[in-house]
Amino acid sequence: MITQQQIGDFDAKLRKILGVNVPDVPLAPKIESEETVGDVKRMLVRYDVADGERIGAYLLIPLAQTPQDLPAIMAIHQHGGNFKLGKSEPAGLSDNPTFHYGLDLAKRGYVVLCPDQLAFEERVPSPNEADDWNERFEATRLFMEGSSLQAKYVADLVKGLDYLCSLPFVDSNRIGCIGHSLGGQETLWLTWFDSRIKAAASSCGFAMMSAIVRERINHNMAIYVPGFLTIGDVDMIAAAISPRPFLFTAGNLDGIFPIDSVRHIAQFAKAVYSQAGATENTQYVEFDGAHGFPDDVKKQAYEFLDKHLKT
Repeated sequence: MITQQQIGDFDAKLRKILGVNVPDVPLAPKIESEETVGDVKRMLVRYDVADGERIGAYLLIPLAQTPQDLPAIMAIHQHGGNFKLGKSEPAGLSDNPTFHYGLDLAKRGYVVLCPDQLAFEERVPSPNEADDWNERFEATRLFMEGSSLQAKYVADLVKGLDYLCSLPFVDSNRIGCIGHSLGGQETLWLTWFDSRIKAAASSCGFAMMSAIVRERINHNMAIYVPGFLTIGDVDMIAAAISPRPFLFTAGNLDGIFPIDSVRHIAQFAKAVYSQAGATENTQYVEFDGAHGFPDDVKKQAYEFLDKHLKT
């Protein structure tokens, strides 16, 4: 059995090799526009994540709730090879309601923030450069600067958490995270990195990196952290999140995340959480199908977040 000392050593090593730099710059938030969608107010907001770097996000506020001490959610968009779509999808502005999980959770009483990740939607040099070439450029640029796209994503999401925590009607002790695919990947990394995430749900977001290499599967550029496999693998990230509530899902026919390795992570996490006396805080949902977020699986994810953030 893995020991807490081993988990702590891994955590320290990963923080060192990832090297997340969260710039100490004022957020300077500004609401650019707002509209009402049923019982939810959807606002386009902008805030600074670095010196001279300002990003857009959708902030969703439930109108049916008293604006005081509300739980909040960071809703992270997927990849899908569509770089023209980022924050808009979880905020409910895409054609496919399957991935409107940010809007869904706002309707359930959460304040929700849906930010753009670098290389998506507004965070591209021009509409003609909203493609995988630009994603590769940003990743390789960061590699040459001694960083990684993963480190950048985490740093930007931390600034998003700062923004959520700055809102007077948000209970900063009840913040969760959700995402599908790339969003599920970043849910894992953000939850591990920042303990302000009290509960999280990751849909089809990860597998063992050793298995991804074994199967020669190419992935999004943020999945690659230089030196990662020299210190451990994804099962140890899940272990380092314990005992905080964490649910993750996988389709047994998902071609980009080898299911045998996802099952290994689930078994490993269950053992670690059990050792910590928090078995009820880890949940693995496997469904019949390919890469996706089926309605019945989303329902379980939402109920898991409700259980741990509303009580």
